[in-house]
Amino acid sequence: MAAVASKLNTLDFVLNGLMRRYRERVPDVQRVIQCMIADGLIASAEEIENDHIAFRTMGVPHLGIRSLEKVFLHFGYERRDGYHFTNKRLDAFWYSPPTSKHPRIFISELRVKDLSREAQAIIHSYTDEVACDPVDALDLDNGRRVDAFLHSPLWRTPTWDDYQRLADESEYASWVIYNRYYLNHFTVSVHNLPRGYNTIDEFNAYLLGHGIRLNDSGGTAKKSPDGLLIQSSTVAEMVVAEFADGQGGTIRQQISGSYVEFAERRPLPQFAHLPANELRREHRRDGFETGNADKIFESTYREQTARQS
Repeated sequence: MAAVASKLNTLDFVLNGLMRRYRERVPDVQRVIQCMIADGLIASAEEIENDHIAFRTMGVPHLGIRSLEKVFLHFGYERRDGYHFTNKRLDAFWYSPPTSKHPRIFISELRVKDLSREAQAIIHSYTDEVACDPVDALDLDNGRRVDAFLHSPLWRTPTWDDYQRLADESEYASWVIYNRYYLNHFTVSVHNLPRGYNTIDEFNAYLLGHGIRLNDSGGTAKKSPDGLLIQSSTVAEMVVAEFADGQGGTIRQQISGSYVEFAERRPLPQFAHLPANELRREHRRDGFETGNADKIFESTYREQTARQS
């Protein structure tokens, strides 16, 4: 029991580190939370249930899903369903948490071999700097080292030219080549909010009323075929990023950062009769949906970030 408790404490330390840096870089996080507190939806940020967090990776030797997942499998997460995104050339798995208080995890991976030879060459010029799986050399019981690893560069700073060339073929690729394992998003569970705000449609209207831009790819509300998982997300805000200029110097450019997601998980049919105050995570629709996630990915894409409203 002591060993399990120690691992969970270390996991909490790692997740808190991820969220701290994420909040610092994603203005919409504090903006959404402050609006919710000011309007009485929650008393503090701690009342928000984090449905899931997500990471993006490259499908190359020594990296990708099979490497990063080791961190979370160590802390008691379990790999669940796999997903495939044909047009975006992505694969993904989601991971169920060791306790109901911890967020699910969603890890996606770019199928690098499906890109053009030029794009593959650009990616490998960076990722080949990683000669062995970095997680294998990591003390996973040391929270500070895991936290530092998830926020450390895995390869040299890309050039602005390489970033742009990748973005023309895969905006996912360009995001990862710069951000590495940076947290892509966290997710507010809206079904736990007060009545009048506890559906995606209601919460989307609330966000729009506060001037928060939402990803409208496939509609602002993305709904699974069974109607039990509905998701939405903000549009990633632009951040100033420093690139190599290819001549030994640096250049600063604006690129898309991370975003905030929102999820409504409705009760499974066999639990639909339960009063709202008796519904628990295990009573609601679990997992993810390819169609929903496919559109959520676009929260960092130029078609969304370039929109004026």
